[in-house]
Amino acid sequence: MFLGKVLGSVWATHKESGMENLKLMIVQPMNFKGQAQGSTVIAADRIGAGIGENVIVSRGNPARMLFDNRSVPIDAIVVGIVDAYELSDEVVLCHESSGEGGEPNE
Repeated sequence: MFLGKVLGSVWATHKESGMENLKLMIVQPMNFKGQAQGSTVIAADRIGAGIGENVIVSRGNPARMLFDNRSVPIDAIVVGIVDAYELSDEVVLCHESSGEGGEPNE
Protein backbone atom coordinates (compact mmCIF):
# COMPACT_ATOMS: atom_id res chain seq x y z
CA MET A 1 0.00 0.00 0.00
CA PHE A 2 1.04 3.59 -0.43
CA LEU A 3 -0.07 7.08 0.53
CA GLY A 4 -1.12 9.29 -2.36
CA LYS A 5 -2.96 12.44 -3.35
CA VAL A 6 -5.83 12.39 -5.84
CA LEU A 7 -4.96 14.70 -8.73
CA GLY A 8 -7.95 14.09 -10.99
CA SER A 9 -10.34 11.69 -12.66
CA VAL A 10 -10.26 9.57 -15.79
CA TRP A 11 -13.38 9.08 -17.89
CA ALA A 12 -13.61 6.01 -20.08
CA THR A 13 -16.88 5.29 -21.86
CA HIS A 14 -15.71 1.84 -22.96
CA LYS A 15 -14.18 -0.40 -20.29
CA GLU A 16 -13.29 -4.06 -19.97
CA SER A 17 -15.78 -6.41 -18.37
CA GLY A 18 -15.69 -6.13 -14.59
CA MET A 19 -14.91 -2.41 -14.61
CA GLU A 20 -18.46 -1.16 -15.09
CA ASN A 21 -19.45 1.56 -12.63
CA LEU A 22 -15.87 1.96 -11.36
CA LYS A 23 -14.64 5.51 -10.92
CA LEU A 24 -11.01 5.89 -12.01
CA MET A 25 -8.75 8.40 -10.24
CA ILE A 26 -5.29 9.76 -11.04
CA VAL A 27 -3.21 9.38 -7.86
CA GLN A 28 0.26 10.80 -7.17
CA PRO A 29 2.19 8.65 -4.67
CA MET A 30 3.73 10.79 -1.93
CA ASN A 31 5.96 10.44 1.07
CA PHE A 32 4.78 11.25 4.58
CA LYS A 33 6.09 14.81 4.29
CA GLY A 34 3.58 15.46 1.50
CA GLN A 35 6.14 15.41 -1.31
CA ALA A 36 5.46 13.66 -4.62
CA GLN A 37 7.31 10.37 -4.91
CA GLY A 38 7.26 8.18 -8.01
CA SER A 39 5.00 8.07 -11.05
CA THR A 40 1.27 8.75 -10.99
CA VAL A 41 -1.08 5.76 -11.16
CA ILE A 42 -4.68 5.27 -12.20
CA ALA A 43 -6.59 3.66 -9.34
CA ALA A 44 -10.14 2.33 -9.18
CA ASP A 45 -12.22 4.06 -6.50
CA ARG A 46 -15.35 2.52 -4.94
CA ILE A 47 -15.37 4.68 -1.78
CA GLY A 48 -15.79 8.18 -3.23
CA ALA A 49 -12.42 9.92 -2.93
CA GLY A 50 -12.30 13.44 -4.29
CA ILE A 51 -9.70 15.52 -6.04
CA GLY A 52 -7.15 16.88 -3.55
CA GLU A 53 -7.75 14.19 -0.92
CA ASN A 54 -5.01 12.03 0.54
CA VAL A 55 -5.75 8.34 0.06
CA ILE A 56 -4.37 4.89 0.76
CA VAL A 57 -3.91 2.82 -2.39
CA SER A 58 -3.44 -0.95 -2.59
CA ARG A 59 -1.73 -2.44 -5.63
CA GLY A 60 -1.44 -5.81 -7.36
CA ASN A 61 -3.25 -8.97 -6.27
CA PRO A 62 -4.58 -7.44 -3.01
CA ALA A 63 -6.38 -4.81 -5.12
CA ARG A 64 -8.08 -7.49 -7.21
CA MET A 65 -9.05 -9.54 -4.14
CA LEU A 66 -11.64 -6.90 -3.20
CA PHE A 67 -13.83 -8.00 -6.10
CA ASP A 68 -15.18 -11.31 -4.68
CA ASN A 69 -13.22 -13.69 -6.92
CA ARG A 70 -14.29 -11.87 -10.10
CA SER A 71 -11.52 -11.37 -12.61
CA VAL A 72 -11.03 -7.61 -12.98
CA PRO A 73 -8.23 -5.94 -14.95
CA ILE A 74 -7.07 -3.49 -12.28
CA ASP A 75 -3.82 -3.27 -10.37
CA ALA A 76 -4.55 -0.33 -8.03
CA ILE A 77 -7.56 0.60 -5.87
CA VAL A 78 -8.27 3.33 -3.33
CA VAL A 79 -8.89 1.55 0.00
CA GLY A 80 -9.05 4.53 2.35
CA ILE A 81 -9.43 8.30 2.55
CA VAL A 82 -6.89 9.66 5.03
CA ASP A 83 -8.12 12.02 7.76
CA ALA A 84 -4.78 12.31 9.56
CA TYR A 85 -1.55 10.49 10.28
CA GLU A 86 1.08 10.76 12.99
CA LEU A 87 4.86 11.00 12.58
CA SER A 88 6.73 10.80 15.90
CA ASP A 89 5.37 13.85 17.75
CA GLU A 90 3.67 15.45 14.76
CA VAL A 91 0.04 14.84 13.78
CA VAL A 92 -0.71 15.72 10.16
CA LEU A 93 -4.37 16.55 9.48
CA CYS A 94 -5.53 15.94 5.94
CA HIS A 95 -9.03 17.42 6.23
CA GLU A 96 -10.41 20.60 7.77
CA SER A 97 -12.99 18.67 9.80
CA SER A 98 -11.15 16.33 12.13
CA GLY A 99 -13.81 15.32 14.61
CA GLU A 100 -14.80 16.79 17.97
CA GLY A 101 -12.30 18.79 19.96
CA GLY A 102 -9.88 19.15 17.05
CA GLU A 103 -8.45 15.69 17.61
CA PRO A 104 -7.94 13.36 14.64
CA ASN A 105 -10.53 10.64 14.18
CA GLU A 106 -9.30 7.17 15.09
